[in-house]
Amino acid sequence: MKIYSSDTWTLEELQEQVSDAGRRTLLVPPANTKQSVLEVFAQVLDFPEFYGVNLDALNDSLHDYADALSEDDGGPVTMIWQVPAAYRTDRSFGVVCEILQDAERYAGRDLAVIAVFEN
Repeated sequence: MKIYSSDTWTLEELQEQVSDAGRRTLLVPPANTKQSVLEVFAQVLDFPEFYGVNLDALNDSLHDYADALSEDDGGPVTMIWQVPAAYRTDRSFGVVCEILQDAERYAGRDLAVIAVFEN
């Protein structure tokens, strides 16, 4: 997982770089609490109705998403996760980062994650 400050790169610049690399962009909007982060990922990645809205379910669903990417002919995906300062102080932030890094390793070239730290 790559981490950038929104002061360094705009979302538009990152999306352009992702596109230039031949990858699709998936934008994950900012959320300030663990619950809202889990819900945002579920909405953006279209997790199934039975998604448990907890960290274990996020991990499992990201692996399922990675499996679907490997079967998809649409090309690799770069997920750009907008992370507000308020959420970076939440205890779950580090765990979510580990889950995303694990999903990247699991997916190989099919999935990359960029976290953009907002002020």
